[in-house]
Amino acid sequence: MRIANVAGRLTVVTPAGGIDVERASGGRFPADPAAVYDRWAEFTAWAAGLDGAAEATAVDEADLGAPSPRPAQVFAIGLNYGAHALEAGYDIPEVPITFTKFPTCITGPHGELPIVGDTVDWEVELVAVVGRRADHVTTDEAWSYIAGLTVGQDYSERRVQTLGQTPQFSLGKSFPGFGPTGPWLVTLDEFDDLDDLLLECTVNGALMQSGRTRDMIVSVPGLISRLSAVCPLLPGDLIFTGTPEGVGSGRTPPVYLRPGDEVVSTIERIGAIRQRCVAAAHAFV
Repeated sequence: MRIANVAGRLTVVTPAGGIDVERASGGRFPADPAAVYDRWAEFTAWAAGLDGAAEATAVDEADLGAPSPRPAQVFAIGLNYGAHALEAGYDIPEVPITFTKFPTCITGPHGELPIVGDTVDWEVELVAVVGRRADHVTTDEAWSYIAGLTVGQDYSERRVQTLGQTPQFSLGKSFPGFGPTGPWLVTLDEFDDLDDLLLECTVNGALMQSGRTRDMIVSVPGLISRLSAVCPLLPGDLIFTGTPEGVGSGRTPPVYLRPGDEVVSTIERIGAIRQRCVAAAHAFV
């Protein structure tokens, strides 16, 4: 099942088109896509019985918003692929490197990316969306707490990320538009192997990143278990799970995004998101 935010309205996407949930449910579920995660089990049970052909309408990709548009918490994992840790000049970490992307950076799958400095970098990531409160969850039960998966980009202004005596990861990764997600959420039953998905990123059509989620140092269930041991994960929360090698800062010489560039990020069985880089109205650096 594919769950989308279409022009701010919760929509089930079928081969025939999109089904507006509020209308199809007779008001049982509201139009607000953020509200559904508190009733995820009830909603998916209802949606599984939909016969969408008669009620479906075409979905315009330009209308797609973030599948979880107002997460209370956005967790992000650094250096979760060994080859990426090495290209960044770090040893392979023994525990997940965790930071946050502030929720105001979360945006939809397609649109403009303001280039706020001269070291803006790309990082394609699998994003897990929490479907029910998770508190001290074991790895064996972790997947049952996830509503679904989506594509994300952890855009980073590398200079801001490293300002000061200690790194500023969260600030460097939270400028407006630095957290696009989408094109929709895909429920777990749609995947043959949840732990082995191909993810790729191209810039201006050139392949920059290509990896598989099986190469994560800590798997999605492992991340859920570790994070929920510290703080509760709430319905609608996002977990950016790390990026494979091939980022711009890891190249010789480094390559960074410029106005006019186009970035396309793809994960198999989910889809693609794309951003067109534009000059920022207010540059930071």
